[in-house]
Amino acid sequence: MSRFTVSDTPLHGLRQVQRQRLGDSRGSLSRLFCAEELFAAGWVGSIAQINHTVTTRAGTVRGMHFQRPPHAEIKLVSCLRGEVFDVAVDLRTGSPTFLQWHAVRLSAENNQALLIPQGFAHGFQSLTDNAELLYCHSAAYAPAAEGGLNPMDERLAIAWPLSVTELSARDAQHAMIGPSFTGVVV
Repeated sequence: MSRFTVSDTPLHGLRQVQRQRLGDSRGSLSRLFCAEELFAAGWVGSIAQINHTVTTRAGTVRGMHFQRPPHAEIKLVSCLRGEVFDVAVDLRTGSPTFLQWHAVRLSAENNQALLIPQGFAHGFQSLTDNAELLYCHSAAYAPAAEGGLNPMDERLAIAWPLSVTELSARDAQHAMIGPSFTGVVV
């Protein structure tokens, strides 16, 4: 019996994962990760790193981050508390959906996750105070391979649902996408 229902999104390889919650009078259990079950959805290899974020203020945007090959990573992003507008942008060179984005509302209540393949940038906006995310990464963080897009870039035109109340200096300093940007080869 699978504990996950995986759905395709309009961006090839980007998948929405619905976790099955089992419960009784004591509470509930839901499986956050299973390599065997998520393999068919695109997860390859083991978990190299797990990160946990807490975003204290609604309206805060974090992202849009990615790692270049050979350190490109797959991410499985889950919300443990609160709610976020989770966004992935296709950066794959030659992709028919190059520079298109797709977003999913992740919350502790809806028990969903976003499975983000290599070659995508990722970011989110916190829709509630004290939103917590858990990220499973297929590759360890490599500072020299890190890249970022400006989350306010008009070329991306991400429709953030709330006014952006906070953005780190680092994320705000990512350059806007220029005509010479050809993407990421994965």
